[in-house]
Amino acid sequence: MRTYDNPVIGGFHPDPSVCRVGEDYYLACSSFEYFPGVPLFHSRDLVHWRQIGNALDRPGQLDLPDDTPASAGIYAPTLRHHDGRFYLITTDVRGKGNFLVTADRPEGPWSDPVLVDMPGIDPDLAWDEDGTCWCAVAGVRVAAIDPTTGKVLEGPFPVWSGTGLQHPEAPHLYRVGDWWYLMLAEGGTAHGHSVSMARARSPRGPYEPAPTNPILSHRSTDLPIQSTGHADLVTTPDGTWWMVLLGTRPRGWFPGFHVLGRETFLTPVEWVDGWPRVGPVREQHPAPKAWHPFQLPPVRDDFDAPTLAFSWISPRSRPDGSWSLTERPGWLTLDAQAGPAFLGRRQQHPDCRAAVRIDPGSGYAGLSVRMDEAHHYDIEVAGGAVSVVARIGPVLQQVAERPVPPGPLTLAVTISTADTGTRGPDSLTFSVEGPEGAVELTELDGRYLSTQVAGGFTGRVIGMYVTEGTAAFDWFDYERQ
Repeated sequence: MRTYDNPVIGGFHPDPSVCRVGEDYYLACSSFEYFPGVPLFHSRDLVHWRQIGNALDRPGQLDLPDDTPASAGIYAPTLRHHDGRFYLITTDVRGKGNFLVTADRPEGPWSDPVLVDMPGIDPDLAWDEDGTCWCAVAGVRVAAIDPTTGKVLEGPFPVWSGTGLQHPEAPHLYRVGDWWYLMLAEGGTAHGHSVSMARARSPRGPYEPAPTNPILSHRSTDLPIQSTGHADLVTTPDGTWWMVLLGTRPRGWFPGFHVLGRETFLTPVEWVDGWPRVGPVREQHPAPKAWHPFQLPPVRDDFDAPTLAFSWISPRSRPDGSWSLTERPGWLTLDAQAGPAFLGRRQQHPDCRAAVRIDPGSGYAGLSVRMDEAHHYDIEVAGGAVSVVARIGPVLQQVAERPVPPGPLTLAVTISTADTGTRGPDSLTFSVEGPEGAVELTELDGRYLSTQVAGGFTGRVIGMYVTEGTAAFDWFDYERQ
């Protein structure tokens, strides 16, 4: 029997929303303060996912000011397909509020935003038989809207606020037979996270709760996957049901530290007596009948392509003058003239290694493992020396330094969950390789780059940066260990 490993999309990919078109599945995730926003994935079997773009990839769609706090920005998209068109609705929590974008193809281009005249977060879209478009938001309130203008046509009105736990959010409406089902998350997105369900004959209600609520929760268990919730449902062509949801994988001594952020998991769903039944989310499950693994692109980037790969992200914005693939062909050039420049990718595996070949020029540049501005570890080249710098809240400290010759160097970080002796979740070992070979500089405790220390809703991002001058990068390599 084939099995699949959870998570199906590792690393900081929270709040998954999924839809099926024929035999193809498409999935969107939250992106918070990073640009481009809302990564989009494609699969043929719900297990193997390939990123095909980002829904918000133009400044006209996503304008995050420089003072946007970490973990603000874009929250909880819902992705749907209706009448031959893709719809994505989401929230800019510090800017335009709820808005939707549309596209003929999931790869885009996606339209400019249409503002939705309805406050709240975690918006959902569903259509009834007469074509009315319903929008639900956390709380839970429901309204009929015009998706072409964003105007509210009826409501909003409260329908069901869950079983009484805090933060009823992430609502999704589904028509199944003669019933409308309303699924939501409760208990907050930490250890108390859960999924609850209610149903009604109309989107307007009244709703009756499932007799077995919550239909999913890992709270107060010792299961390796925690914080399960913020789910979405999808059916396969053969009529089976599946749930995508977020979860975390905490490690280390009490209270446990998760460093990759909230990740996307997959679990089967059965219907019993008119209600969905979901078992615990396991690290391995029997796979769906379809099995279509993609030939995934390599994680090494030699910067030979004419455009950046979809997986590269930057905090808040990526001004045109801050990067170039043509200034030095075959290299990525970062320029700090308009301010620090950063280009990174999500850490997706607990054990991994990232390395970069850098020609530092005359500036300050290097490789960073980042949670936010106040929590990051950097290996940096400047002034004829390579150093490792740790930023933990208000504390900024250089923890290692070594002279290096001019010219290209290889900077690397190896992240390991093996016994660190500190009871933290992992250790990060930084090294430099020059003409005389590789030299290990220092090892740091990973707990200080975790959600439990930094706070917020994101996970680690590993990438290249420059804070002064310019620097060129020949390649970036990421590998699972």
